[in-house]
Amino acid sequence: MNWLNYHHLLYFWTAAREGSVTKACQLLHLTQPTVSGQIHALEKSLKVQLFERSGRSIKLTEAGQLVYRYADEIFALGREMQDALAGQPAGLSRRVVVGVADTLPKLLVQRLLTPALHVSPDMRVSCIDGDPDRLLVQLAAHEIDIVLSDFPANPRVGVKTFNHLLGECGVTVFASAQLARRYRQQFPRSLDGAPMLMPGGNTALRRALEQWFDEIGIRPRVRAEFNDSALLKAFGAYGEGLFVAPTAVEEDVQRMYGVSVVGREDSVRERVYAISVEKRLKNPAVVAISQAARRTLQQD
Repeated sequence: MNWLNYHHLLYFWTAAREGSVTKACQLLHLTQPTVSGQIHALEKSLKVQLFERSGRSIKLTEAGQLVYRYADEIFALGREMQDALAGQPAGLSRRVVVGVADTLPKLLVQRLLTPALHVSPDMRVSCIDGDPDRLLVQLAAHEIDIVLSDFPANPRVGVKTFNHLLGECGVTVFASAQLARRYRQQFPRSLDGAPMLMPGGNTALRRALEQWFDEIGIRPRVRAEFNDSALLKAFGAYGEGLFVAPTAVEEDVQRMYGVSVVGREDSVRERVYAISVEKRLKNPAVVAISQAARRTLQQD
């Protein structure tokens, strides 16, 4: 059995974190030949190259990034163990960076992210909202810990990822009280010709809605399209048209926007995926998000 030399791993981790062998030597109070030699010994034992030179600085190779990520977890656990033995709360000063696909409903995202704030007293959650493909590139560069999306990772982006289906639910059709009274009867047939506010672009929800309309033989009148789900709901609250949102946040939508339920449709599914570069979700904050999703969304 090949045993990992944790002294070698520590020297590598320190150099990678500082971006320089010289700075690592200063922190470790060791000479440069010693640190460089131990890192080389680690490379030899792992049979991979961990660094490549970039001028006077060093840059992690793809293998180096993988080893650094695991080393970061290993030494974080070591610090937690020391804190636990000293009677201190474990896991202090943690931070998780979550990429949120701009196609996900914001109320649903808020419901999923809130538990992560309570993982530890000093937990800090950073959210980056944007195009899913761009978020995947940032995920691959380890700038983001996890990406939440309403559809799996696009394989054409060329990023090796794992898709974790956290859950799914049907959708609810909402409208202002006046419109709801008008279109609630004979739902969903009543939606034929009804003024609709639709998600914009080639989103998973837009495709699912259009497929549903085709299957039941109706053609709503699309009044406006929105990439921003919160803006769509704001227009819906002013009676500009009917709109859909996940049934899981039905009560939140009614309370925040003062709208009424027109009807519900279970065949149109709103799904939430956690996309990661790891096969298993390990970060405590990410695990909390996953657990919240499974509580909030019904997984079939």
